[in-house]
Amino acid sequence: HKTYSPYLSRNISGSGGYIPSLQELEEVLYSAPRSCRHGDEVWPHLYLGDMFMSHDKFGLWQLGITHVLNAAHGKLCCKGSDDFYGTTVKYFGVPANDLPTFDLSPFFYPAAEFIHLALTSGGKVFVHCAVGVSRSAALVLAYLMLHHRLTLLSSIRCVQEKRWIFPNRGFLRQLIALDRQLRDKGLNEPK
Repeated sequence: HKTYSPYLSRNISGSGGYIPSLQELEEVLYSAPRSCRHGDEVWPHLYLGDMFMSHDKFGLWQLGITHVLNAAHGKLCCKGSDDFYGTTVKYFGVPANDLPTFDLSPFFYPAAEFIHLALTSGGKVFVHCAVGVSRSAALVLAYLMLHHRLTLLSSIRCVQEKRWIFPNRGFLRQLIALDRQLRDKGLNEPK
């Protein structure tokens, strides 16, 4: 059963100080085409993907990846570590669980800073978790909000153009809180 939100369809850009509810964001996330490869370039030189791609050192080398952010660091499925990638790739691990009760928000700023420094130094970043739709997607959204002044809704729409994402409800709530903080400080999409 789908609810129709006339406000969200009218105010599709997410601007004007309106912050969509969790249900409205889930509606936007559900409505996107389900397209995921092992890795997708969702922003210039910023790739979002899964553990399969994270284990493909040759594939990452072919893409020119210089930095890897593993949002499932320490989990059995994700091998990532400094040793695994050697000296040619800078590694940052976030030991997140894909559970609505996990607080990912303490990692928003350090992960965004890692991505930002990599991109501004001419690097290419691969951000992943197990599947590349929840933990890693939430960190990429936070990066776009913090370093490109996008609202949460605009960040979601930007990434959805390239890849299907669906951060869990807990992560969405934490991103909504970040959206609110940035709006209150005048740090996202001034209109």
